[in-house]
Amino acid sequence: MGKALVTPLKSAVQQWVQRQGKQRSFQFDAELEMQDLSELAVRHAFWLVRGLIWRLRFGHSAGMVMIASGTHIRHPRCLRVGKNFIVEDYVEIMALSRQGIVCGNNVTIGAFSTIKPSSYYGRNLGEGLRIGNNSNIGRYAYIGCSGLVTIGDNVMMGPKVSIFAENHNFDAIDRPMHQQGVTRQPVVIEHDCWLASGVTILAGVTVGRGSVVAAGSVVTQDIPPFSVAAGTPARVLRSRT
Repeated sequence: MGKALVTPLKSAVQQWVQRQGKQRSFQFDAELEMQDLSELAVRHAFWLVRGLIWRLRFGHSAGMVMIASGTHIRHPRCLRVGKNFIVEDYVEIMALSRQGIVCGNNVTIGAFSTIKPSSYYGRNLGEGLRIGNNSNIGRYAYIGCSGLVTIGDNVMMGPKVSIFAENHNFDAIDRPMHQQGVTRQPVVIEHDCWLASGVTILAGVTVGRGSVVAAGSVVTQDIPPFSVAAGTPARVLRSRT
C-alpha cells in the first residue's frame, strides 16, 4: 500500500501509544512499511484482548494490560499492576505470596521469564516482588522472590538476569541438604540501575541507585550508589560520579 495510507496509520498509532503514557515520545522507525505495521497491529490487538480478560482476575489494575500468548499467571488475585503492564510470550508468574506481586506504571516482563516467590504446592509461601515505574525484566529472567525483592523506578535488565532471595542451608553433614531448609534475605535494586545480560544477584544484596553491573557478573555483596561493577564475584571498577 502507498504512503498515503501508511502515514496516517503510523500517526494514529503513535498518538495512541503516547496517550497511554508508556512512551510519551514514541515514534515508529521511518523504514517500517504497511505490512510490518499490519503485523504489529494484529499481534498487539491480540495481546490487548488477552489483557482485558486477565485483568478481571487481577487484585488491581490501573490501566492498559497486554498479555502475550503462552503466558501463565497463577493466583492472579495476588497480582497488582499500574498502567501499561505488558507481559511478553511464555512468561510464568506465580503470584501467590505473603506480600503479592506489585508493579508500578509502564512495567514490561520479557518473554520466557519466570517470577516465583512460592512453591507450586502450597508450602513455604514467599514474600513477593515490588517493581517500580518504568522498569523492565528482560527476556529469560528468573526472579526467585521467596525473600522480598524490590526493584526501583527506571531499572533496565538485559536478558537472562537472575535474582535469588534465598539460600539453601547446608551446615549439617548428617542430613540431606534438601531437609535443612533455606535462609531468606531481601534483595533491593534501587532506582535507575542497569543490570546487563546474564547478571546474577544473590540473597541479601542491595545494588545502589544509578549503578551499572556488567554482563555475566555475580553480585554477592552490596554495590554502592552510582558504581560500575563487574566480575565473579562482582567488584566496583569505578564510580560514575
